[in-house]
Amino acid sequence: MDITFDGELWVWKGPAPWYFVTVPAQQCHDLRTIAGSVTYGWGMIPVQVRIGKTTWKTSLFPKDGSYLVPVKASVRRAEHLEQGDTVTIRLEVC
Repeated sequence: MDITFDGELWVWKGPAPWYFVTVPAQQCHDLRTIAGSVTYGWGMIPVQVRIGKTTWKTSLFPKDGSYLVPVKASVRRAEHLEQGDTVTIRLEVC
């Protein structure tokens, strides 16, 4: 399954801050239809993500009925991203 969407980069300011983009509701619905066959521990879904020219593997985090895409520092640096930027994300479920 491939999904493309635009979303805002936001930061979770916990003890170890992380940046995320929230998957929109319709795409979350689509992901839930296949989650049972691809998920592992705590409902995580393994994906390959692309923002701009940068591609990496990670897992979507389930949160309050949605999924979050974690965006690591090396990706933010490579794509010159900051909190509040709108990005186009392409997900490929692994």
